[in-house]
Amino acid sequence: MPNPTRAFLLGPLLKGVSRSFYLTLRVLPAGMRDPIGLAYLLARAADTIADTSLISPQQRLALLLSLREQVNGAPRDSALFQRMAAEVAAQQEQSDEKLLLESLEPALDVLAQLSDSDRQAVRDIVTTLTEGMEFDLRTFPDEQSGEIAALNVYDELDRYTYLVAGCVGEFWTTMTYAHMPGTLKEQPATMQRRGVRFGKALQLTNVLRDCGKDLRIGRCYLPQSMLVELNLSAQDLLLPANSVRARPLMIELVRKTLAHFREALDYTLAIPAWSVRLRLACLWPILIGLDTLLLLVDNRAWLDPAQVSKVRRNDVYRIIASSLVLVPSNGLVRAAVEKRIRLIEARF
Repeated sequence: MPNPTRAFLLGPLLKGVSRSFYLTLRVLPAGMRDPIGLAYLLARAADTIADTSLISPQQRLALLLSLREQVNGAPRDSALFQRMAAEVAAQQEQSDEKLLLESLEPALDVLAQLSDSDRQAVRDIVTTLTEGMEFDLRTFPDEQSGEIAALNVYDELDRYTYLVAGCVGEFWTTMTYAHMPGTLKEQPATMQRRGVRFGKALQLTNVLRDCGKDLRIGRCYLPQSMLVELNLSAQDLLLPANSVRARPLMIELVRKTLAHFREALDYTLAIPAWSVRLRLACLWPILIGLDTLLLLVDNRAWLDPAQVSKVRRNDVYRIIASSLVLVPSNGLVRAAVEKRIRLIEARF
């Protein structure tokens, strides 16, 4: 008998809080949809808690750590969810975000219904993702303080991109081996490594795209060690006019991002051509990510939050439509990705 709560959480609610991810989820094979969709909902709820600036970072951290414990099987604390509804859900302007926070107890009930292996995989990915959110709350100042802090070295940024995205590539790979046995012909260790690089590519793209916005809430993910080489500080980056001075740093990070995207391409091509749905789910974010980087390297005011390098919705739909022709062919997929990489590198 169908479970209406499960159907609502992984249908209308998931669609409401992430239209783009919902498109990806719908093309996945059936067995992968529930654990991946549920992991997304739990991580999105945690992220909403971590980002609700109308409550103090200390309160957010306490709620985040408590939610992590609940996901990992701590005795159910209904008072905690009531507190989340009162302190966090009430602050949400988007009704879908509010409804998600009010649906956490039912989401944990669905988690309990998963197989042992899927439940543990969801717990592991949500734990790692919330460690990335915890890192933000402990590293950066209160958004309302007017202060700004930068990461120290590139290794911190690399670790951060693993915590908030690289780990998703691992999780995705684990789900593929579990629910589509025999699909991936490469060794699991190879695909896990590529999956991590895939996630890092997407997150580094986000870091560069959102740099101007993040700076204005006190977060500079561009490492201080790299800024110093250009005689810049995090505070200097608040001036959009310094986009030109900071461009060499941006280009260096774009180079690292492209190296990750090449691994993401290898990941995608390791999926057999007949597994069209799984290939599409990988190909779309690669193409959208590379188009974002192309906009970025052409943007002479990339530090200006009013001129963010974002792929337009109509262009996303164009990418999705064109990918249907590319996806069955290794040659066409490789050509489409490498063409974008060459266009980006030509701007250096």
